[in-house]
Amino acid sequence: MTRKRVFIAPSILASDFGELRNTVKKMNGWGIDRIHIDVMDGHFVPNITIGPQVISSIRSATDIPFETHLMIEEPHRYVKEFIDAGSDIVIVHCEAERNATKSLNLIKRYGAYAGIAINPDTDFESVKHYLPKVDTFLVMSVHPGFGGQKFMKESLSKVKQARNRIDQLGCETLISVDGGIDVKTGRMAVAAGADELVAGTAIFKSRNVLATIKKLRESR
Repeated sequence: MTRKRVFIAPSILASDFGELRNTVKKMNGWGIDRIHIDVMDGHFVPNITIGPQVISSIRSATDIPFETHLMIEEPHRYVKEFIDAGSDIVIVHCEAERNATKSLNLIKRYGAYAGIAINPDTDFESVKHYLPKVDTFLVMSVHPGFGGQKFMKESLSKVKQARNRIDQLGCETLISVDGGIDVKTGRMAVAAGADELVAGTAIFKSRNVLATIKKLRESR
C-alpha cells in the first residue's frame, strides 16, 4: 500500500510566546499542514498555557488550520469557545471524562474536526472504539504537560495497534504522534504507522527550521 505524505504540525508550546503572532506569520512560509496548540488547565496536567482569547488573537495571522489539543478537565464545557476562537481541529483526551462521546459530538456539531488523544499509561483497548468516530487519533509519546521531554518508545505499540485497527475498519482517521518528536523518532513513529508528527522543540530550536521540517516530512 502506498503511504500518504507525512503531515507536519509544529507545536507552538516550544515557541516564544512574547512573539507568538509574529511567529505564526512566519509559519506561513514553512510549508506545514497544521499548527498544534496545546491548551493546559493546571488540573488535568501540571501546567497552564493559553485559552481561547490567545487563539482568537493569532487566528488572522494565518490560514493554516489550528489543531487545538485540549489537555483539560471537562472539555465539553469549553469546546464551543475554542471553535469560535478559530480552532479547526479540536482534540480531547479519553482520560479527561468518563465518556468522550459528548465532547466529540459537540466538536462536530459546531463545525470542527474531532480528535481523541491517549496518554502513555492508558491502554489502547479503552480508546479503540472511538477510532471510527474521530478524524484524528493522537498518541502521546511523553507524559503531557511540558515540552522537551524524551520520546517514549513504548508508545509505538499504540501507533501500530491503531494503524492495524484503522486499516481493518477502512476509515480515514489520521494517526498523530506528539512528544519528543525529532528526525530520528519521527522516522520511528512513521514506520509504526503514524500519519502526522507533532514537533515542538525539534522545530523551534532548530538552526534551520525549513530543513528540519523537510527531514520530518521525509520520514519513512
